[in-house]
Amino acid sequence: MIQVDHVTKHYGPTVAVDDVSFSIEEGEIVGFLGPNGAGKSTLLKMMCTWLPPTAGRISIAGHDVAMEPLAVRRSLGYLPEHNALYDGMRVDRFLQFIGKARGLRGGELSERVGWSVEACGLQEVYGKRVNQCSKGFRQRIGVAASLLHNPRVILLDEPTHGLDPLQVVAFLEFIQSLAEGRAILFSSHILSEVVAISERLLIINHGKLLADSPLVDLKARAAEKGQELEETVLDIVRSGGNGQ
Repeated sequence: MIQVDHVTKHYGPTVAVDDVSFSIEEGEIVGFLGPNGAGKSTLLKMMCTWLPPTAGRISIAGHDVAMEPLAVRRSLGYLPEHNALYDGMRVDRFLQFIGKARGLRGGELSERVGWSVEACGLQEVYGKRVNQCSKGFRQRIGVAASLLHNPRVILLDEPTHGLDPLQVVAFLEFIQSLAEGRAILFSSHILSEVVAISERLLIINHGKLLADSPLVDLKARAAEKGQELEETVLDIVRSGGNGQ
């Protein structure tokens, strides 16, 4: 469902992503972990066709991001780190607008908007303007908009930003419920959230992929060293992946 092959991104002399390769299959939720500025958001923007790779190839649901960008966009739902909403619109009209932009009409549009409102817990703010909603609700509105067209691939960039602890738990449970038939990449710098939702971790820093490992293997490595999982992950980041 997601295939990243030797992808590199340069911003002038700066290498933001450096020869990264990985794949994510249908039914997988994969955690994408790294410090702020590690290259996570840049890679996600290339995957959703916002940015072109300098080198390498990315395929989403069988479509090349450079050759078939419209097909890629139809196949994925993307929640960026900085959630872009139309503040002056009412939530109901905003979701209907997004649905129509995605090609939904009539009963299908009503069904998908209703599903997203219920799934994301937006009943309380459905008739309010976006700028009247709290930060947590605004984040949930962005999630609802990204899922309206029932995408096969979901990219989430720091999706729990602005949510309170109870909302975080509910949101992670909701994302887990979406895994069947989809590939989900969950990007964060918060290890506990990634561990709660993922069975496999990608660890990146300074644009380099340092680890692509099942969570159970990382936990076993931590146990062998008498460490907490967080210490093992930090060791990987600090060592640049050497000796893992």
